[in-house]
Amino acid sequence: MKAAGIIINHEALATDRIYTYGIPEKMNLRIGQKVRIPFGSGNRKLDGFVVALHDDENLAYDMTKMKEIFSADPEVYFEEKDLPLMDEIRKSYMATYLDVIKLMIPRGILQGMKHKMSENLYTITTLAPKHQKSPYMEIYTKVDQHPGKFIKADLVRQGFSMSSVNTLIRHGYMAVLSEKDYRYNVEEYENYEERTLNEEQRTAVETIDKKDGTYLLHGITGSGKTEVFMELIRRGLQRGEDAIVLLPEISLTPQMIERFKGRFGKEITIFHSRLSDGERYDEWHRVRAGKVKIAIGARSALFLPFKNLKMVIVDEEHETTYKSEMSPKYNAKEVARLMMEKNGGRLVLASATPSVESYYQAKEKKLSLVRLTRRATEGELPKMEVVDMREELLSGNRTIFSRVLMKKMEEVLERKEQMILFLNRRGFSTFVSCRSCGYVFKCGNCDISMTYHKDNSLICHQCGARKYLPKTCPSCQSKYIKQFGTGTEKVEEAIRKMFPEAKVMRMDRDTTKHKAAYENMYQNFKNNDCDILIGTQMISKGLDFKDVTLVGILAADLSLNLPDFRSSEKTFQLITQVAGRAGRGDKKGEVVIQTYSPEHFAVEYAKTHDYEGFYEKEILMREALKNPPFTKIFHMVFTSEDEKLLREKVMEIGEHLRNYLKKYDTIILLGPSPCMISKIKNSYRWQIILKGDFSPDSQESIRLFVQNEMKSVYKAIKVSLDINPNSMM
Repeated sequence: MKAAGIIINHEALATDRIYTYGIPEKMNLRIGQKVRIPFGSGNRKLDGFVVALHDDENLAYDMTKMKEIFSADPEVYFEEKDLPLMDEIRKSYMATYLDVIKLMIPRGILQGMKHKMSENLYTITTLAPKHQKSPYMEIYTKVDQHPGKFIKADLVRQGFSMSSVNTLIRHGYMAVLSEKDYRYNVEEYENYEERTLNEEQRTAVETIDKKDGTYLLHGITGSGKTEVFMELIRRGLQRGEDAIVLLPEISLTPQMIERFKGRFGKEITIFHSRLSDGERYDEWHRVRAGKVKIAIGARSALFLPFKNLKMVIVDEEHETTYKSEMSPKYNAKEVARLMMEKNGGRLVLASATPSVESYYQAKEKKLSLVRLTRRATEGELPKMEVVDMREELLSGNRTIFSRVLMKKMEEVLERKEQMILFLNRRGFSTFVSCRSCGYVFKCGNCDISMTYHKDNSLICHQCGARKYLPKTCPSCQSKYIKQFGTGTEKVEEAIRKMFPEAKVMRMDRDTTKHKAAYENMYQNFKNNDCDILIGTQMISKGLDFKDVTLVGILAADLSLNLPDFRSSEKTFQLITQVAGRAGRGDKKGEVVIQTYSPEHFAVEYAKTHDYEGFYEKEILMREALKNPPFTKIFHMVFTSEDEKLLREKVMEIGEHLRNYLKKYDTIILLGPSPCMISKIKNSYRWQIILKGDFSPDSQESIRLFVQNEMKSVYKAIKVSLDINPNSMM
């Protein structure tokens, strides 16, 4: 008897290992198939995935006691060649076997989803003379001209009777074929013609296309990076190669889809979290079947089953969304690099404001740096003006907008041009408090203040809890309740009062909940159906509108005040990226940066478009404080509803871990301490931070040590482990 190594579709950590099952004599198995197996003393039926195949002579098991597989799904969901990559992801990001398998296959498969089938109509033989009359002729002609496009119900909706349709089928003129019905974007796009590349773009293409490897494409905003992507992909397609373009935000996809489908036609899949499970299931199978050669999407698109993947492009590579917050907490850039090294392909990391870590690697010659230093339209970078909001207050201006920005907004509207106003905070006001006693309305589940929205509700932007604002203070019953701070809703209200004739649109998480909202807003703004676009971070990148001549950054230092070693970097990136939306056409652009910290180096270097100057200042601080890229950070977050138990247990683990780490002289321990947000969704949060040089082996050793320490309280306390997290809030 032969045997198979099986990963069970079960979330418990206790089952996170490879189980061995016998393969029935007449069953032909391949790695990557889903199987049905008996599990446990009760032999309950569970699903599993084949990750190994063994001959009986290689097994140390008593074959007579080995349980056998019940049945196997004929479809293969991952290949044997994928196993080394899957194992590296599991070890590098401290994930379970099942977590990694979930990356490789669409969620619907784990839920038992099947293909959606459609009963499509086709013509078979020509009509006999007795049926060459109405309505048979009309029905037959429609189906003959559009084979497989209609089902019976479609024809009935067009006014034909079901009886007439069935008559044609009964006499053998037409047939019904059951076919897979793919749920995907069939919209036709206007042809997006190839552009003539400038010298810098041509040099970038030739450099990257010349040989395999990892490249950092550092191109200023508007330098035509997308055209470089398209030319690289066109060349790859001629060689029969597949390509993936990763984007950080769904809001970037309408424009990318429009351009890529306009250039390359229908052989593209769009893959992101806004798709339904059924759509993701179908797109995955279209890739598997070789029906598409290009994927555009969020980080999960990286795991689509292309047969000959030779290029991955990571656009806006500095964005934090490429790091997963859910297990496995992988970094898509790191995984893409592994994939291209294994496949002998090219990884292109592209940004106007590269992450400090990527630029450091380029400086250290660990990847190749390619530059685009001028705009593709030959236009100038926008003129930047910094306004000190402290001086505005001293002069009596207590509004959201500086006098400079108000004047420029009036001028833009007079010229019938467009503007973008950026504020990285949604809602109407940032917090609500009582002016009498100082009470601040906080979320009952989380340790953060709630945000006021215009419908008189308070919303926690951490857990989503919502309640209506009371008329009196819960603490002192005072009626003097006031909203403080500014959100995008408040900006929108102020703009509508200032410019009642202007067409205003707000783009944030609240206004883009609907599946098609991003694309509708994009099209409206592109078609000049809107004068002023107000938005959060989702408007800060990728969008290209030729009539936007003014960008207002309303609170440039919001991100500066975060307790995060990346706060300066995030501020510089946000200012530069948002500013880059201005002046992308023939008209000159202007940017007004409103800040209370005009002297901060992130603001000063952003004002002069000086990435190199910013990097040199920032990298010295990173090195002095032993922050990435000079070390890795191993972040442990412990959560429990029992605050006392949590504190005592984490302090105990911290002490034991400090002793355990003495054998690693390059690792230092910080904490234990409460997290910056010490309570979320009724669970208290404590953290331990490790800094140092971690290998996969040392990570695994520490993970096993911590999990062993947690055995006695595994039901009461949860632990989350992460390498180089986006945030330690």
